[in-house]
Amino acid sequence: MRYEVKGGNLPAVITYLESGEAMFTESGGMSWMSNNIQMSTNMEGGLFGGISRAFSGESVFMATYTCSGSDGMIAFSSSFPGTIMSEEFDGSRTLICQKDAFLAAERSIKLEVVFRKKLRAGLFGGEGFIMQKISGRGMAFLEIDGASIEYDLKPGEILKVDTGHVAAFESTVHFDIETVKGFKNIMFGGEGLFLTTLKGPGKVWLQTMPIQNVANKIIPFIPEKSS
Repeated sequence: MRYEVKGGNLPAVITYLESGEAMFTESGGMSWMSNNIQMSTNMEGGLFGGISRAFSGESVFMATYTCSGSDGMIAFSSSFPGTIMSEEFDGSRTLICQKDAFLAAERSIKLEVVFRKKLRAGLFGGEGFIMQKISGRGMAFLEIDGASIEYDLKPGEILKVDTGHVAAFESTVHFDIETVKGFKNIMFGGEGLFLTTLKGPGKVWLQTMPIQNVANKIIPFIPEKSS
């Protein structure tokens, strides 16, 4: 499978498939495609799988697009201004992602839901209790809010991140939170009460413009309904 990402900060990934190759995405995730791409919609993983995906920010139903006959093309667009991240999996890697990061992938990729076991990390880590787990073999595409910044943490190396800026990390990275130290820092530092901590080894991907931050900036400018 070949692919290219176009569109700058309003990106789409265009994939070029040979006969028999297939991609899958959430229901409604396709943007455009050639005439020889066949669509099949199903509740991936059964009822429990569909309900779990709904909690993780994806649709209950997933759509598979298979190339039939000659070579074909299908495109998937990001739902928010930002970056489309491409990652190739060889069967030995697993990524943990924010709950609405998954965009599309080859059919050999496995998409699952992860529930954060620690109450504190789920409540205050900025990513919630439910995240996505991506594994298998093949190419997967994720959508990142804003620009994507990658770090490769060494064993024991810790990166402290403002909540909401964590887009994805390898499963070898330990995800937790810590309380901001100092009364003045908490009250006037602007970072809130908690910071997310990522401890290596492994790669992490941060995002520069979390959608919740954008929403918080817009809310004060929305006119209130008059009674």
